[in-house]
Amino acid sequence: MDLNLMRELSVKTEARIVLLVLDGLGGLPGGDGKTELEAARTPNFDALAARSELGLSRPLGRQAGVSPGSGPGHLGLFGYDPVRYAVGRGILSALGVGIELGENDLAARINFATRDGSGRISDRRAGRIASGDAAELVNLLQKDVDLDGVEVILEHEKEHRAVVVFRGEGLSGDLSDTDPQRTGLEPLPVRSPSPEAEKSVRLANDFVAQADELLKDRHPANTVLLRGFGMHPALPGFRETYKLDAAAIASYPMYKGLSRLAGMEILEEGEGISGEVQTLKESWQEHDFFFVHVKATDSAGEDGDFGRKSNVIEEVDALLPEILDLGPAALAVTGDHATPATLESHSWHGVPFLLHSDHVLPTAESFGERTCAGGSLGVFDAEEIMGLLMGHALKLNRYGA
Repeated sequence: MDLNLMRELSVKTEARIVLLVLDGLGGLPGGDGKTELEAARTPNFDALAARSELGLSRPLGRQAGVSPGSGPGHLGLFGYDPVRYAVGRGILSALGVGIELGENDLAARINFATRDGSGRISDRRAGRIASGDAAELVNLLQKDVDLDGVEVILEHEKEHRAVVVFRGEGLSGDLSDTDPQRTGLEPLPVRSPSPEAEKSVRLANDFVAQADELLKDRHPANTVLLRGFGMHPALPGFRETYKLDAAAIASYPMYKGLSRLAGMEILEEGEGISGEVQTLKESWQEHDFFFVHVKATDSAGEDGDFGRKSNVIEEVDALLPEILDLGPAALAVTGDHATPATLESHSWHGVPFLLHSDHVLPTAESFGERTCAGGSLGVFDAEEIMGLLMGHALKLNRYGA
């Protein structure tokens, strides 16, 4: 999408937009031939689908076969080219936990993980250790890790996740991850193709070595995996691009960080999915765009729990009438990528997309991958979603004479 054209055509109105994102919504058939979404009991989504337009979105556009991370997946939803605007996961995590980043800061996402006696990774998430346990480990690393020439800032994020920021001169974000992305493999050393990143490579590998020594007796979280190195980028903001006073409702810090990077106000979410919907209702008059994020679908998919993922979708379905009662001019329901339980990971498959407004061409009677594939929107790039929402909310002027 041409953001300059959006900036030129967008107009400020009283109409309100909701982008409801069920993280990792897309799936693949399980034992009964249905996906998690198709197997879920979703009377409200199905009734809405009969009054909406459906399609399948491609999170990375035409990068066929490439599985996106959550950062690129959400950048596409917000209308940014996720390849052009590459943002390290560490940056999003750091912003999400409230670290004020300078232009010379280098950030990386930490996963506490389990390493077996042979040195291989047996669990990339250390059994999703409790947040309190992980916070204790973060405090240990903050106290005892000492790197020459840089300040090390550590913050716990959630469960097995944390973030580290290296603050000093001459750093580079052009670094590879240590996460091998699969169990049964040894962690990778940090590398870089850039000679200018030599200092950063040395510091990152030194950090991992010190962390491993400090954590060696802390099973299951006896090692760290570093992912998504990056330095602070600049994104065109929502306010200047879309003339929107945007707000984000998300429980995980990384999604708060991405929203903050796009210029959204971060709202204090309530407890669970119902708490997020309650925050939406209480803040309805204060903003004209709401990004509402549901994480539990993705977590269930990554855990290979087909039934739990369907249950989360059903929980959101039960809350849908409360969102519709607010009267959004345009409502989109989708995901940032697919996380099929059968794969236990993100995948490259299309993501179900539902768009509801007063200006739609309905073509289906239910909400699922197959009905979306045959919907009036067809298969399209996720970057187009913001334009569709703006158009359906009548927030775009006509282009040309």
